[in-house]
Amino acid sequence: MADLKFQDLVKISDTRIDNLSSELHQLSLKIWENPELKYEEFFAHNLLTETLKDYNFDVNPQFTLPTAFRAAYSPKINKEDDGDTLTAGIICEYDALPNIGHACGHNLIAEAGIAAALGVQAALKSSSSLGRVVVYGTPAEEGGGGKIKMIKNKCFEEVDFIMMVHPHSYNAAFPTYIACIGVKVTYKGHQAHASGGPWEGVNALDAAVMAYNGISMMRQQMKPTWRIHAIITEGGTAFNVIPARASLHCGVRAPTIPELKILKKKVHSIFEAAARSTGCKVEINWDGEPYKNLVTNSILATTFQENAQELGAPYMPWYEQITKPGGSTDMGNVSQYKPAIHPRYFVSNSVTHTPEFQAEAGTKEAHQYTMIAAKSMARTCLHIMSQPDLMKEINMEFSESVKVQGGELDDE
Repeated sequence: MADLKFQDLVKISDTRIDNLSSELHQLSLKIWENPELKYEEFFAHNLLTETLKDYNFDVNPQFTLPTAFRAAYSPKINKEDDGDTLTAGIICEYDALPNIGHACGHNLIAEAGIAAALGVQAALKSSSSLGRVVVYGTPAEEGGGGKIKMIKNKCFEEVDFIMMVHPHSYNAAFPTYIACIGVKVTYKGHQAHASGGPWEGVNALDAAVMAYNGISMMRQQMKPTWRIHAIITEGGTAFNVIPARASLHCGVRAPTIPELKILKKKVHSIFEAAARSTGCKVEINWDGEPYKNLVTNSILATTFQENAQELGAPYMPWYEQITKPGGSTDMGNVSQYKPAIHPRYFVSNSVTHTPEFQAEAGTKEAHQYTMIAAKSMARTCLHIMSQPDLMKEINMEFSESVKVQGGELDDE
């Protein structure tokens, strides 16, 4: 089997994705019509694993988590020995949001991941020395940290580089995803009759309100890139009873883990001060692991963008891409574990996490944009696999970038 030039590989990959376009759209629609919350994505998991089995991927369902999977393809007869060839990783997400379904478009992310993998597979069949591709199904991105658990389970060790895409309202190969950690705070006071003997009570709701207002007051001294969002989840049972218990749920975000560590300390102090001021006891329970900031590998991102532009996708300049605000994702943790990209691609002018975007995620137009993103991912994999010497540069950049932008949120 002769080795082919990159453009020949691209043609094979693109053609495979085009030929399967209708089937891929139906796969996306089935997930879109059956939204499932974090760690409950059994329908999507089964649909995706059975699809990959049908295309001769070596599939491991329930791969360390009940709704995760691993699916690998190698053209080598002895798949345990791929020599010095590269292994490309592609990620699928498929969990939905409460009440508004696939308003983040994870059905499209799953479609793009499967499409890209099938495109790469077709090219691998035509070349004897490219390497292999591994597809990972990663559950619970929406608040469950599925990829964090998979990293702890050593799920991504085998790949040289890894990628996924995310539908959005614009194209960006260098998007901003910032670090985030959640915290649940519970204040405990003492009940009393709110009219007959309020002086006998210790008002837990006062503590929660004071903490909420303390966060709001601190915003004047916060960096513009820092974010805190808080809701009061429990505030009493009746207006004529001094609340003995009140709770908040907060999200704390910053551009990098080192900055998040600073902001976390400030917020923690506010929670403690509210307890002291009101005479309440307080329980502060930070999430075990943060969503880390995304560290984009510039070689992979530039390659993706160039291929997407060749396919007709418009891009703003790099400096505009990196200044666009963004949320947080557990793909950030993956990007600090392996060289990675997480490009955004346009599907709609609507904002994600809204009913409008949920509706757009099920349209034919969104599918067509997803095919461009899938082809761009497949081309990026093939570009690196056909030029394995690039991995030295990719790994060097990865090591330096993680030193500067990465880190662990260890408690002091």
